Amino acid sequence: MINRRKFLQTSLLGSASILVSHDLFAGNSFAKPFSLELGICTGVDNASLVKQNQYNFFEETVGKFFIPNESDEKFAENMAKLKAADFPLYAVNSFLPGNLKCVGPDVNTDAILKYAETALSRMQQSSTKILVFGSGGSRKIPDRFDKGKAVQQFIEINQKIGPIAEKNGVTIVLEPLNYGETNLLNTVEEGIDYVNRVNHPNIRLLADIYHMLKNGEPAESIVKAGKLLKHTHIAEKENRTAPGVAGDDFRPYFRALKQIKYKGKLAVECRWKEMEKELPLALKTIREHMNG
Repeated sequence: MINRRKFLQTSLLGSASILVSHDLFAGNSFAKPFSLELGICTGVDNASLVKQNQYNFFEETVGKFFIPNESDEKFAENMAKLKAADFPLYAVNSFLPGNLKCVGPDVNTDAILKYAETALSRMQQSSTKILVFGSGGSRKIPDRFDKGKAVQQFIEINQKIGPIAEKNGVTIVLEPLNYGETNLLNTVEEGIDYVNRVNHPNIRLLADIYHMLKNGEPAESIVKAGKLLKHTHIAEKENRTAPGVAGDDFRPYFRALKQIKYKGKLAVECRWKEMEKELPLALKTIREHMNG
């Protein structure tokens, strides 16, 4: 038999253990694993293959799927393919073609807005939510053109497109591209300033881990971007291969995404050598690195 004092001590210790155990499972030590919905940047003709490999969505290009310069009848053919695939088209990239300049001396604002109106209204029809504004050729600053003026042009065109995106339930994400692809908006950290200057709720930011690796940009930039970040891309650094091919380490970038409690999605945007073999490898690699 134990005395009353020992009984109380034992009871209190037991209660404390229960509380600590509950705290561990509810808190950091046994927190729910970090997980994102994963997709593939590819054409609608590959949507079924992507679906079979347990991805959650695919990401097309504006020019190939929404074809803003083509008729509604032509677009209807693509919509029929999408319906047959029965797989979500969550995002679309390559917004403006290279010959439709959004900076420099040859900007045609009316043409850009007309193109945007068609693309964004068709996105609404297909329930596509994210429009990636990379378009390195369109936004490349010409030689001897004032950079400050070009930046202002880019800000202003986004301010004009923002309300069109809002009307159609689309978020446009500005995509920083590596220094080899364009000379305007190259880093996620720069992108924070661009989004803040545009100052429209439907203009947000993308982080492409491939471009970050090419530029040597640290994962800390993702932390700085925080809630401005609405979409992400990934590929390996050297030859833009699929995750797992060369063995690049993406863990620091996933830790940053986890730190900001990122709620968006992640699309693999890479060069495929053998797509059928590399799709499961990329999925396995990403899942391992998310919580590695």
